[in-house]
Formats: sequence, structure tokens, C-alpha cells
Amino acid sequence: MKLLLIEDEEKMARLLLRGLTEAGHRVDACGRGEDALEQALTITYDAILLDWNLPDLDGLAVLRRWRERGLRTPVMMLTARGTVGEKVMGLRAGADDYLVKPFAFEELLARLEALHRRDDAQGLARTVGPLVLDARRRVLRHGEREEVLTGREFTLFSELASHGGEVLARSTLLGQVWGEAFDGPPNIVDVYVGYLRGKLKKLQAETVSIQVVRGVGFRLVVEGSG
Repeated sequence: MKLLLIEDEEKMARLLLRGLTEAGHRVDACGRGEDALEQALTITYDAILLDWNLPDLDGLAVLRRWRERGLRTPVMMLTARGTVGEKVMGLRAGADDYLVKPFAFEELLARLEALHRRDDAQGLARTVGPLVLDARRRVLRHGEREEVLTGREFTLFSELASHGGEVLARSTLLGQVWGEAFDGPPNIVDVYVGYLRGKLKKLQAETVSIQVVRGVGFRLVVEGSG
């Protein structure tokens, strides 16, 4: 599996990184919430190991923001906070599993395997005309061709596809994909629509297009869908 490890404690991070790598996993590691927030939205992972206690944003805040932005990657929280109330908070914030420190490394591996099996069994894929949007691998597929989407591209395409031909304003897309607190240029939506159009072209998906409605926003159109 390709994993993202977010752990502030340096010794713990080193031990987990070594153990997970020796177990055959590919692991990226970081120690700050802000870094993890963006990394998980731009790189595709099979699962994320998230510490609650981070030096900037706490893990719970990071998790909530991921879920608000549409990230569906399985997340396991690793924390010394073990009361029932704290576990409930973590699970309700969007965690898929919760492991209390100290823990046996073998249990961590077993839980990761269970998360991966559960994710596979859910079949996190949807069809958009002739395309298949695979949420777990974060790819867009047309026949034998496929294009990997960044986190932003995936969320933007999902948002457009969920509204079946409905025009969505730039402001709506900004809020749903980049968050209400985003203070960058509004034309970032146009930039990412351009990225998606390029990938649709590579997929040779001629019946699927993202159309601009001047002065309003964008809509995704599937020809022949009624």
C-alpha cells in the first residue's frame, strides 16, 4: 500500500516509517497538519495514519477539513487519547479506525490490511457517461485508458458530475473544492477546469465535456444522457 504517515513525535515517526517500509509499504511522512492537509489532497494514498496531536493544526481539525473537501481515503487515527468520548469524536469527524498508543505493531498492520479490504469491498467507483471515476485510486478511466487526478481535480470533477448538467457558479465550486476560507484568485477554478479538459482529451472521451456558461460558471455535460 501507499501510505501517508502524519506523526509529530520524531522517534515514533522513525519507528513506524522503518517498520511499515520493511513490511512492504511505500510511506510518505510529515509532521505538521498544514503540510499533511495539502499533501493528501494532491497525492493518491491507499490509507493515512494520522496522529491527533500535531504542532499546528490538530489531527481532528485536519481530518474534518479533508472530509469537507471530499477526501475519501481511509484514515486511521493514532493517539494516546483513549477515552470512549475521544474515540467517538475521532470516528464522528471521519476516521475509519482508531488505535490507542501504545500499540503492538502487528495490530497496526492487521488493521491497515482490514481497512484496505473494506475499501476494496465498497467498490468506490461511479460512472459518468462512458467514464468510470474511481474514488479509491483517484483515477478517471475510459476503456483501457486512465488518468490520475490530483485531489483538487478529483473533488472538482466529482462536484460537477454530482449535479448532472446543472450550472455551478465559480463561487460555489470555490467553496466546495478549496474551502470557504480560500483567499486566492477566483480564476483558480478556470485553471483546474483546463486541467480536467486536458485529461478528458487524453482519455478520448468525446461525449463528456465541461462547458463554461459565461458570467455564471461551469457544467459537466454527457451527450446522449437525456
